[in-house]
This record gives sequence, C-alpha cells and structure tokens, in this order.
Amino acid sequence: MLTFEEALARVLDDAPRVGDERVAFTDCVGRVLADDVRARAPQPAFDYSAMDGYAVRAAELSARADLTLRVVGESRTGAPPPEALAEASACRIFTGALIPPGADAVVMQEDVTRDDDTARFARAPRLGENIRRRGEDVSEGAVVLAKGTRVTPFQIALLASVEALRVTVARRPVVSILSTGDELRDAGTADHPGSVVDANGPGLAALVAMCGGAPRVMPFARDDLASTEAALAQALASSDLVITVGGVSVGDHDVVRDAMERAGVALDFWKVAIRPGKPICMGRAGRVRVLGLPGNPSSATLTFVLFGAPLVRAMQGDSRAVAPRVEATLDGTLRHPAGRTSFVRVTLDERGGGAVTARPLANQASGAVTSFAWADALAVLPPDAASLAPGAKVTCVRLRDV
Repeated sequence: MLTFEEALARVLDDAPRVGDERVAFTDCVGRVLADDVRARAPQPAFDYSAMDGYAVRAAELSARADLTLRVVGESRTGAPPPEALAEASACRIFTGALIPPGADAVVMQEDVTRDDDTARFARAPRLGENIRRRGEDVSEGAVVLAKGTRVTPFQIALLASVEALRVTVARRPVVSILSTGDELRDAGTADHPGSVVDANGPGLAALVAMCGGAPRVMPFARDDLASTEAALAQALASSDLVITVGGVSVGDHDVVRDAMERAGVALDFWKVAIRPGKPICMGRAGRVRVLGLPGNPSSATLTFVLFGAPLVRAMQGDSRAVAPRVEATLDGTLRHPAGRTSFVRVTLDERGGGAVTARPLANQASGAVTSFAWADALAVLPPDAASLAPGAKVTCVRLRDV
C-alpha cells in the first residue's frame, strides 16, 4: 500500500487545471485568481492628511521662537485643491484632504491653540508628520493580489480601491458524486427494512462547494456492474472530477473498481495505509479524475478531506491546496495499531494564550456521523507511533482550513 504522503503526491501530481472566466469583483469571494491583480494607479492617489489639524512647513515653524503662524485657507475632502502654502502661514486641514503645495507636515489640532486667524503650536512637527504619501500603500502597476489567491471578503475592498471591476478566476470544477449501494435512500423518503439514509451525498456536496467546486449529486448506483458502469460513463462525460462512494473494497457486491475499468478509468492506486479509509482508489480518464471513496460516512468524509479537497483546490490553481497543520497538546490517550497513519477526530481548545489542546472524541467508528459534526480537527498519528500519552505533541488538520 502507498503511504498517505505518497498517495497525496499522486493525487496532486499533474492535477488538471480547469478553464478561466471573468467575473465581477463583487462575485469572486471563494474563487481562485487566475491572473495577478495589479494596481492601475498608486494608492493613495495623492498626498493627504492623516489628521484634522494644520498643514505647515516643518523647518519654518521650527525656526520661529514663538511658534505662531497666521492661518490662511482651508483644505477639506472633496474640495478643490488648496493654494500653495505662503511663507509664515498654516493651512487648516482635515483628515483625508489634499496637502497644500509647499507644506510638508501636519500638526494635529490637539497641539494647536487657535485665535481668530492665528494659530499657536505647542511644538514643531517632524518633517512628514501626519502625512500619507502618494503610493505609500501600493505603487502603480504593483501586484495587489497574486495569481492562485482564493479571494476572501477582506480583499473585496482592495479590489474596489484599485478599480479591478472584473477579475479572471478559475472556473468552478464540476464534481459529480455517485453513491453506490442497494440499501441507500434519500433523506425524507419512505423507509424500508435494511435501508440507509444517504448522508454522504449531501455531506460531500457541501464540502465540494466549500472548496470552490460545483457539486452534482447523481442518482444512486445499485450494486450491479452494468448499471454502475453506465452511471460512471454518464458522470465522466460531463465532469472534471467524479467521486464514487462505496463499493471499492473486496466484498462480493463491491463492483466499483471493475466498473471503473470497464468505463475506461485507468487506476493510479488502490488502498492507502491510513486508518480509517484504507480502500480508497484514484484513477483518470483523459483529463477527468476519479476518486473512489469508502462508503462508511466518517471514512468517506475523512478521505475527501485528505485527498478530495486538495485535488478540487489544485484544479483551480489554488496556491494553498493543502490545508496547513497546527501543533497541539494531547488531552487524552491515543492508541492505534502500528503500520498505518491514523486520523483521529478531536476537538480543539484554543483559549490558552496561544496554546492549543486536542481532545479525542469518544466515538471514532467509521460509520459514525456525529464525530465529524462535533470535531474541530483531525489529529495525525504516525504509523510508527503505537500510542501517544497525555501531554504529547500532536499534529492536527483543522477542519475549518480544509
């Protein structure tokens, strides 16, 4: 079997990039930039005051014994540019207003005593004090957001400020989700003996959307080779990625691997040395990638988190396709058979002044849907560590970062 690291490398190797499209900057949250976004003009566009106060010539004011100047003119936002600052004078100015030609500092009004048309200054300012300079944030032509950035709401104001009204982003990969099994039924439909509500389809669709993909939940494929092959062929014809759920193990009714081969999918690997989720497989049919996930809900979710999410992100050119890791201190004991990397669902306590504590959830069964609903992260147990004691350091994958 491949190790987790080897399997992830194969999943991401030569991940096919989807095409690009232009969208309004207000519609690009969660989308991955396909080109650098550059400033069309410097930011800020002109020198302006960072305070309400008085614009002065710093050297001239420093040379005066009484620190008193006559006030000539006013500069406020939205008004015409002020006249050049005359000698031995100050200009009343407001936050965001243009700096008068000749002025090189602003004294905030708390340090000034005003008496009609004169102003007495408590001190002489430093050269450039309280002035925001043209291009101080961004110079003209500079990259403000790099290709491969997944846009967040905090970046929309920046796109507006540089007037990037339309941006080029990766198209959303179409991800078809094909759950297999005679026992499956949709939530809310009539129950019958031995039936199981399909939790994987809706859950995986939500995860695909979170990663920027366009999910499509297909009708169930029954435990029949011909019907599964037909469903796969239909999915392959109109998808960037096909995810099958269930039927990839070695049971008498596990037909997905054979159906993949008959549908023209070349398998890259089958089985990975992880717990849970060992019977995962990956293949390709031209530019379409196929991931075969186990059917148990926790195993399906976990294997998508580990392999599917990075692949969906990589297909969009995301520069951070793999979720970052965080170090935590274990609050509990973890044991597992050596030989495979185990991923344990844990809650995190991040209230300790920067320290992170990981507490394992009691139910780690592959069929349990509660543990992922209540978990914050996956704690990673290396294959050579049979157990970890309380207080041990453990590497975790935050689920919010997936």
